[in-house]
Amino acid sequence: MSKVPSNLKYTKSHEWVRVEDDGTLTIGVTDHAQEALGDIVFLELPEAGRQLAASEACAVIESVKAASDIYAPVAGEVVAANQEAIDAPEGINADAYANWLFKLKPADAGAVGALMDAAAYEAEIAQA
Repeated sequence: MSKVPSNLKYTKSHEWVRVEDDGTLTIGVTDHAQEALGDIVFLELPEAGRQLAASEACAVIESVKAASDIYAPVAGEVVAANQEAIDAPEGINADAYANWLFKLKPADAGAVGALMDAAAYEAEIAQA
């Protein structure tokens, strides 16, 4: 069964979101997503400075099975991409929550409140 940490927010497209002390958001893919993808071999992440709309496809995660888009959970500006994850994408398979993909400065801090909590996400993936 997939791990779903209770301190994070989630999207229907299987991204996790952690709100940092400075208000920025750290974003990655969920354990459920990495299990479904299989062995991850490549990541293409958005560059710092890029403006994203909510639900915009902004990154690509590729496994031996398929390539999938990663979506911005909320609108905002990319402030960092995780070069370590790009260099060693297999780390996501080892621990999806320790290996973030990019950080976002949200245009509206309140938008995060509309994302799913752990219980709602667990219900979502149970139906899949």
